[in-house]
Amino acid sequence: MVQLIPVIDLKSGIVVHAKRGLRQHYAPLKTALCASNKVTDVIQDFLKLHPFTIIYIADLDAIMGTGNHQALIQHVLQQYPHITFWVDQGFQAMPSLLSTFKNYQAVLGSESYDESNVEGLKTFQNNFILSLDFSNEDQPLGANVLFNHPSWWTKKTIVMTLARVGSDLGVDINKLKNYQQLNPTINWVASGGIRSIEDILVLKKIGVKYALCASALHNGMITTKNLENFQAKKYPE
Repeated sequence: MVQLIPVIDLKSGIVVHAKRGLRQHYAPLKTALCASNKVTDVIQDFLKLHPFTIIYIADLDAIMGTGNHQALIQHVLQQYPHITFWVDQGFQAMPSLLSTFKNYQAVLGSESYDESNVEGLKTFQNNFILSLDFSNEDQPLGANVLFNHPSWWTKKTIVMTLARVGSDLGVDINKLKNYQQLNPTINWVASGGIRSIEDILVLKKIGVKYALCASALHNGMITTKNLENFQAKKYPE
């Protein structure tokens, strides 16, 4: 079974619509699913669609080094204690929310860790989710060791293809297959390009355990009925 995880991108205090990793051009969110770009409203709209138990938050200001949404994220963690939030806040020596909130899971993206600071990841003792980030040109972002040495991969590891985020290109199956074959014991997480429930079924076939998704939820290509049927295993194997 593939667990679908809705994505929320925060920038300048609001939720924005991510497209192909071009963060400077992300517009305020306004979709068929979400009329509001307030983070708690967006979460409520996701929960009306399906009882998701994990939600991913990208603090784009923190990732880009232009600020952060620490107080807003803390408010969300307090308001939704029964939802686990995977949160990417860029480079962190040690996430300050890690010891305070049981429903907080740090995501550390490779783009924030180059050769100068990558050793700092060891201080987390694998208490995080690694994200292997690939640029719009499909180039690895961050220290090479993170991509080439499986000893750095965490129990759950994201393969983030930014060029496919918010696009109609579909998931990068070949890349995901490659990582799955290199270490099938890891719970691989697909990110970027999911268009419909059919893409989720393909991911299931190759052994991917989780999938980050936003656009297909917002534009109605993945519906409540789709998710109910998928959970009930009503789709053909």
